[in-house]
Amino acid sequence: MEIKNQEDQYLSSVKNALRILKSFTMDEPEKKVSDISTSLGLNKSTVSRTMATLASEGFVHKDPETKKYSLGLSLLSLSSIVNSNTDVYRESYPVLNRLVENLGETAHISVIDKLEVIYLQKVECNHPVRFLTHVGRRNPPHCTSSGKVLLAYADEELVNAVLEQGLEKYTKNTITDPDKLLANLKEIKKNGYSTSFEELNEGVNSIAAPVYDYRGKVIAALSVVGPKQRIQSHKVQGFAKKIIAAAKEVSERMGYRG
Repeated sequence: MEIKNQEDQYLSSVKNALRILKSFTMDEPEKKVSDISTSLGLNKSTVSRTMATLASEGFVHKDPETKKYSLGLSLLSLSSIVNSNTDVYRESYPVLNRLVENLGETAHISVIDKLEVIYLQKVECNHPVRFLTHVGRRNPPHCTSSGKVLLAYADEELVNAVLEQGLEKYTKNTITDPDKLLANLKEIKKNGYSTSFEELNEGVNSIAAPVYDYRGKVIAALSVVGPKQRIQSHKVQGFAKKIIAAAKEVSERMGYRG
């Protein structure tokens, strides 16, 4: 019984450490122990002990003046290993570069993870506008072009899970009706690309196409994002053609043969 209790405590400590690390974001890159304790509902002494352990291994760093913690270099080294071994990350980079040069807008590669869109790769254009996107950022799938194109080719189980969690309204253009979203997904699969016109952020439009792997399965989305003044409705067909071609090239690099 004592051994089991020790194992449970160990697993609980590991879970707490992972929750703490995942709580850091681009919007909140630095946090005090009290901030973490409040946001995660953990005891301050538990957070303090966990942070001390993480700091000793280089996973977090404590600023001696502000007493705030930030993520450490050990995580950077681990992320480099992940990125170097993620084929779609590596294979998409030169394609995204050419696409950005061609269209003059920022391009991304993203995937679905835990009912959210997460950005794996980003190549920024020469005249970027702040869109609140960055590598590692998570966005809802029902109102992003990349998310919708991934849902269009996803298993029914995943689509139902997204619908069950609710379709939050972000702008007046956000699709919040499940039937309308399902109809939109069918249209996306028919056309081979997806659009999001101010569905997540006001003034921001995007277009995305699916990326396939060697099995013919959609594993990622390639999207281009820009201000509505530059990505206008009458330009969609021209943009979509080039985005689909770029996604096809990434797919071929991943072993897809059609």
